[in-house]
Amino acid sequence: MALYVVTGGAGFIGSNIVQRLVLDGQEVRVVDDFSSGRRDNLAGALAGVAAWEGSVCDRDLLCEAFDGADYVLHQAAVASVQASIDDPIRTDEVNAGGTLNLLLSARDCGVKRVVYASSCSVYGDPPELPAREDMLPAPASPYAVSKLSGEHYCRVFNAAFGLETVCLRYFNVYGPRQDPHSQYAAAVPAFICALMEEERPRVFGDGEQSRDFVYVDDVVEANLRAARARGAAGAVLNVGSGEKHSVNELLWLLAKLMGRAVEPEHCEARPGEVRHSQADVSAARRLIGYKPQVSFEEGLRRTVEWYEGKEATTFFVAGPGE
Repeated sequence: MALYVVTGGAGFIGSNIVQRLVLDGQEVRVVDDFSSGRRDNLAGALAGVAAWEGSVCDRDLLCEAFDGADYVLHQAAVASVQASIDDPIRTDEVNAGGTLNLLLSARDCGVKRVVYASSCSVYGDPPELPAREDMLPAPASPYAVSKLSGEHYCRVFNAAFGLETVCLRYFNVYGPRQDPHSQYAAAVPAFICALMEEERPRVFGDGEQSRDFVYVDDVVEANLRAARARGAAGAVLNVGSGEKHSVNELLWLLAKLMGRAVEPEHCEARPGEVRHSQADVSAARRLIGYKPQVSFEEGLRRTVEWYEGKEATTFFVAGPGE
């Protein structure tokens, strides 16, 4: 049994990682300031998981949480392009500065390996698709810059300090526990909840922008493989499905799965967002044995079932962390 620390462990992706680790019989600690993570996500079978409430900008707290840890899976972040447009300074403080704090703490505590949640946004609009890790990054938002900064810090700590790191460039992750009511909500939960509440889903731009949608269970698997795989230290790897679907296609399929008619409300395109994204996952397959298992339609079906099961709960009325 190994000891894992998951930063942002009460958030969407983090809590799914925590759940998988608990099911696997591993010892788990969570660090979360609950600014966007939800206490509900650590209820039930996860209620016994040790949690440190605080920010990754607090080195003393991190050193306490990392004491004796084998692996750190770093999910904590201001995880929104639009939030970074609204407040670029806070985004940099948490995403870049917080990652530097985390790496220093992990080094000083003797952590074996840090797995860092980066983003496909570092590519900007790549000159060709699918995007490969050897392409020159061209970030188009403060969020993307902050994530790329974290990657560079990880590489430096791997090379200069001997702290093993693996960076995972997430594409568009979706699935259970994703917050549908944040002002920065991602398309999948926002569309599902609009359809459930018989409201017009908001589509930014013409809806023909495309994304590589990857189900959260595949992202969880990538994190665990990245933590354990031999020969992966220092790597930067795409984590996606390897496919792309337009936002209009996403909405049409959700309406079909939910048996709803749909008439979207088109809004002005948001600044800093790329037009198309798609992952080349061959490097992740080669280095950590990553292979996405959940198809687009199956992942959406599972996600819809989860949200429909939560309809009568406080998930739809309570704010983050309540």
